[in-house]
Amino acid sequence: MVEKYISILKDLNLKMGLSEEFSTGIAETVAALSLLLVSISIFFLIKFVLKKTIYKIIQRSSTQYDDLLIKNKVIGRICLLIPALIINALLPTILPDFPNTVVFLTKMVRIFEIVIFVMILISILTTLEDIYNTHEMSKLKPLTGLVQVTKIVLYVMAGLVIIAFILDTKVSTILIGLGTMSAVTMLIFQDTIKGFVGSIQLSANDMLRIGDWIVMGPADGNVLEINLTTVKVQNWDNTITTIPTYTLVSSPFTNWRGMSESGGRRIARTINVDVNTIRYCTPEMLEKYKHYTLIKDYIIQRQEEIVEYNKANHIDTSEIMNGRQQTNLGVFRAYIKAYINNNPKLNHNLTMMVRQMQPTEFGVPLQIYAFSSDKQWIHYEEIQSDIFDHIISAAPMFDLKIYQKH
Repeated sequence: MVEKYISILKDLNLKMGLSEEFSTGIAETVAALSLLLVSISIFFLIKFVLKKTIYKIIQRSSTQYDDLLIKNKVIGRICLLIPALIINALLPTILPDFPNTVVFLTKMVRIFEIVIFVMILISILTTLEDIYNTHEMSKLKPLTGLVQVTKIVLYVMAGLVIIAFILDTKVSTILIGLGTMSAVTMLIFQDTIKGFVGSIQLSANDMLRIGDWIVMGPADGNVLEINLTTVKVQNWDNTITTIPTYTLVSSPFTNWRGMSESGGRRIARTINVDVNTIRYCTPEMLEKYKHYTLIKDYIIQRQEEIVEYNKANHIDTSEIMNGRQQTNLGVFRAYIKAYINNNPKLNHNLTMMVRQMQPTEFGVPLQIYAFSSDKQWIHYEEIQSDIFDHIISAAPMFDLKIYQKH
């Protein structure tokens, strides 16, 4: 059938007055292009049929394992082999008068098949890793490192096979040549090789993306560029810091992407309360604090609990230190907690607390731990400043002083 199609095209060209050789060339070229078009059409047809049948069956199934075949493109990449196999099978028939062209195109198709085959293996490996990660065992014995090494080995082997195929030689011959040149190559291109390895690790582990805010040594800003040997970071003062790519793998750095993608930006700041101003609350002090709307109910409820406890345990309350009593620091801490719980600019779905930390020579630290809902730097700093402006101003209302070294 293919020969008949080429013969018809050749006869049409001859009728148009073209030479025999030129007619044959045009006919076989058109036939080759037609083969390519038909192969691509078959690929898209198969993909369409799969999406209407197999893909829908997989999506409706109760198990999640088969969904990973779609997520990791295993089926789609297998389909890519179909047009390659069709072209490879029919090329000699399509171009019988151009054997050298057939040899060249066959090599190109074979290389394409090798690349697709490796991509299929990579997808299968990724799928197996995803399935393994759904089990509890993956937390104790992660296989990510082993899978990454296997992928690198597959890429290297594919590259060697392709080079051997192009040069029409054995892989062992290339390996011997590489062994001879390895010392010189490592010496001359050691920075480039390190950068290449580093960029692969950064990409494979999703450690860094363009636009990420990172902090590493003098670098503190957004990533502008990631290339083979360097990563460029624009600092907040608009200076540019260049970091060797491999350094980001071999040394620790902070990536704020997690914060940017989360529901808020953390506030974790302390104020130091002067120890000399902390005391038990007298009835007069409690009456004064009840005028502060945010903690009125807290003071009443807390005092009722304390009175009941002391009465139930027959505690002599003539001495204020006997039994349970409220302190102005405890009431102030409750006030701060109520204040941040009523602050609309904080994310109330994330952790919020006010905690007393280890006393130091600078007083008793009270830490406010919360998350601002606005993560932009300027807005975040304004929210944080407003909170501490209020807290510092409110401290004297509870007969407390913020420690300040004289």
